[in-house]
Amino acid sequence: MGAKDGLLLSSPEAEGISSTAIVNFVQAVEEQVDALHSFMLLRHGKIVAQGWWNPYNASTPHMLYSLSKSFTSTAIGLAIAEGRLSIDDQVISFFPDETPTQVSDNLKAMRIRDLLAMNTGHQFDTTGKLWNSEVASGVAAFLSLPVEHKPGTHFVYNSGATYMLSAIINKVTGTSLLEYLQPRLFAPLGIDKPKWESDPQGINFGGWGLYLKTEDIAKFGQLYLQKGWWKGQQIVPESWVAAATSRQTSNGSNPESDWEQGYGYQFWRCRHNIYRGDGAFGQYCIVMPDQDAVLAITGGVGDMQKPMNLVWNILLPAMEESPVVPDFTVAAALEKKLLNLGLLPVSGEVGAKYAKSVSGATYVFEQNDQGLKSVSFDMKKNPSCIVIRDDKGEHVLFSGYGTWVAGTTDFAVDAVQSVAASGAWTASNQYLLKLCYYETPYVPQFLFQFQDQEVHLTVHYNVSFGDRKWVEVVGKKL
Repeated sequence: MGAKDGLLLSSPEAEGISSTAIVNFVQAVEEQVDALHSFMLLRHGKIVAQGWWNPYNASTPHMLYSLSKSFTSTAIGLAIAEGRLSIDDQVISFFPDETPTQVSDNLKAMRIRDLLAMNTGHQFDTTGKLWNSEVASGVAAFLSLPVEHKPGTHFVYNSGATYMLSAIINKVTGTSLLEYLQPRLFAPLGIDKPKWESDPQGINFGGWGLYLKTEDIAKFGQLYLQKGWWKGQQIVPESWVAAATSRQTSNGSNPESDWEQGYGYQFWRCRHNIYRGDGAFGQYCIVMPDQDAVLAITGGVGDMQKPMNLVWNILLPAMEESPVVPDFTVAAALEKKLLNLGLLPVSGEVGAKYAKSVSGATYVFEQNDQGLKSVSFDMKKNPSCIVIRDDKGEHVLFSGYGTWVAGTTDFAVDAVQSVAASGAWTASNQYLLKLCYYETPYVPQFLFQFQDQEVHLTVHYNVSFGDRKWVEVVGKKL
């Protein structure tokens, strides 16, 4: 990566950080956190450390979940600067055809600033009700919901509010959020081919659905650290950066929690005068103004406070104002460590008691909610071949022993995605398969337990918004 990309490489010591601190951070992450997938640390605008846990890699975009919100906020700031809207515009003013006949005082009072600051007045997050109703669109569904509190007085994290910001961008620009940001944000930053999921009306979800590379997240954070300035141009108004990242509303009072330090316009305030955008299961863009540093992280974690605690406890104290004397032995160890990061493949045996008997066999599943029909195995070679059939058709998966085998699949996902598979016999009658959907946080485990003429399949996800058990089903051998 060179200057043309906007980011230069440097050593940690040249930018005032010891390699020892970064080694300690990575080791602590691997010991204490479920799994990070990547990180990129910038200091004084330069990359001082970066790494990807294989099969995650530098060139594959990662699902950002709610980190998408900070990009949606940026679009609103740009639209305001272009005179297309005002932060105090009424939300209903943009949607006369989708506003209900009877408009409550609270809905009438809701303004763009309330969407931005998660102060819409709703008692609960509206997201689950936007497309689970008989209302024609997500916008109409949002506007039909009761607004229990006066807007501006009640904080509740509400991804539906961010969806409405995206819908407003559609209205005032005639283009999607993604199309609007392409020449104004993504192209200037050198962010290539970003993807953003949309609803049936073609509105980007806004509050989620954006996929970017780790480097792209880091560039976005550096842009905000530089107050909207990038390579000689004011890409985002400085006034918007200041407003969006300042405390606009209270969201709690616990001084030890990074979820209760205040909320800006789709950015979280943190301890230590730090702010961040973040998304479910460990997607972070952490901006540290006092340290002149940015940390981009992707992951698959259940407890999102843990990685931040490690940053505050290990990296922050190690950031000096001046260059530090390098320890070349530690620097070499860090370089080696970062080049060899990886999620552990399944450990076990390449063959077992049942390996020969199941090869070539097909097991037909009982009826189940996930639509699984049957599974077949070929365990004679490495990688093993597992063929799963469901309501969508046949899915061929190659599973590496002691390694990850990369491919693509639309099994258990909405569309074709990159996947890497690893498997091994963890007992004489037990085969464990891991599928790493490395554009996402998800690494489900498929446990096949063979007994006589049956296979018992249990699938657990590493992270989930609900029950991590996806299915438990029995198949009978044909």
